[in-house]
Amino acid sequence: MGKTILVETSARHVHVSQADLETLFGEGYTLTNKKDLSQPGQFACAEKVTVVGPKGETKMSILGPTRSATQVEVSLTDARSLGIKALVRESGDIEGTEGCKLVGPAGEVELSCGVIAAKRHIHMTPADATEFGVQDKDVVSVEVHTDGRSLTFGDVVCRVSDSYALAMHIDTDESNAAGGPCEGTIIK
Repeated sequence: MGKTILVETSARHVHVSQADLETLFGEGYTLTNKKDLSQPGQFACAEKVTVVGPKGETKMSILGPTRSATQVEVSLTDARSLGIKALVRESGDIEGTEGCKLVGPAGEVELSCGVIAAKRHIHMTPADATEFGVQDKDVVSVEVHTDGRSLTFGDVVCRVSDSYALAMHIDTDESNAAGGPCEGTIIK
């Protein structure tokens, strides 16, 4: 068996632009770092918003720092509960996706697009990519072995950057199916 990768669960969350953050929380507002995440510079925020779809609503945490565009990442189960068809996309690829309403303490934002189910992906440095024999945007499969829930995830995108730390991200539906969090091995 080859070198393993930590497989982390990425629960539903929201990334916001500075303009939308200020609409939701007030002019000049800045995010409050509640907890650093495994990816350098990324953090879970104290702030939450209500995400409203045609069928339901739910509170979601914001992840920081702010981004150029607001995006809502959900599992397919979350999307059904909200009444939204979430397309499986890489983070940032929101064109042509469905939108929703975000409600904060100071205001509301109506998103015309931006709700996605994040495509499974592995963050890795260039050195990690060399060690695993992959390049940025390669698509691989990852085998996970858990007690009674072993499986192979296909269609996993390799994302390579000096600013990443080695970890695979899957949503809560996928994590529950695998009995995760766990470790995995890239198979091609």
